[in-house]
Amino acid sequence: MSTTAPVRPSGTAPRDAGVAPSARRSEHPRARRRLGALLTHALVILGVILSIFPFYWLVVMATSTTAEIFGYPPRLWFGSSFLENIRSVVESVDLLGSLLNTVIVAASSAVLVMFFDSLAAFAFAKFDFPGKKALFVLLIATMLVPGSLSLVPSFMLMSSLGWVGSLQALIIPGAANAFGIFLLRQMAEGSIPDELVESARIDGAGFFRTYWSVALPMLRGGLAFLGIFTFIGAWNDYVWPLIVLVDPQRQTLQTALQNLNSLYLTDYGMVMAGALISVVPLIIVFVLGARHFIANIAAGAIKG
Repeated sequence: MSTTAPVRPSGTAPRDAGVAPSARRSEHPRARRRLGALLTHALVILGVILSIFPFYWLVVMATSTTAEIFGYPPRLWFGSSFLENIRSVVESVDLLGSLLNTVIVAASSAVLVMFFDSLAAFAFAKFDFPGKKALFVLLIATMLVPGSLSLVPSFMLMSSLGWVGSLQALIIPGAANAFGIFLLRQMAEGSIPDELVESARIDGAGFFRTYWSVALPMLRGGLAFLGIFTFIGAWNDYVWPLIVLVDPQRQTLQTALQNLNSLYLTDYGMVMAGALISVVPLIIVFVLGARHFIANIAAGAIKG
């Protein structure tokens, strides 16, 4: 039996006869770009979930009892013991006192580091003086020295000054650091025009006036990052406060929370509640300060 192809009615054209070949070819790159964008968004969402989950799990454990934490299968929803765990933390340690000490140390360290590091960075970036390169190389070399090697000399120095057991032993040794000077110096070289500094000098502005009116506004993004970085480091510091704060009444939050761990029996719900208390201020500081350097980055991207 013979078959015949269907006869197309006269006056009709093939379905894609009116589509230009270039238009058909352009649909494939567009589809690939759309697929790539969907995969990128999916990976970003997955990364956000993986980043947030540890904090979510911390909140779940802080609202649960020890038995619920170690139960099987693991409990993935909030419990009802949060207030009880907070009450146990308050009764076990001097929470308000240690929290106040930690805020004083972290805030003071952040302010001093931002001031001294930006001052030194501005001098290294925009001024010439004898031994500038040698001093900067020596400064960078100190970043190669492990911090643990300075614990004993630092304690001996604090002891000779009579600062052992006081909060200034935590603040003054960290009032400046090589990392912040290097970071701000690199930023100052690229963001502060030499002509602007020279104009301020011609107008009669001295070093500190130029620093305050010219350098600081242009280093705002780097200062915000450095301040947050220093605040978090001082807030989470454990070893140095444990060594130098010999008075139990002048503990920081991290050393105080260590007392929640018992030798024989540990209430993990209480420990996680204490850890949650120590994390929340860091989130607040990051939210308040991050917008400054994010805005600075966005402004730099627009200029570029």
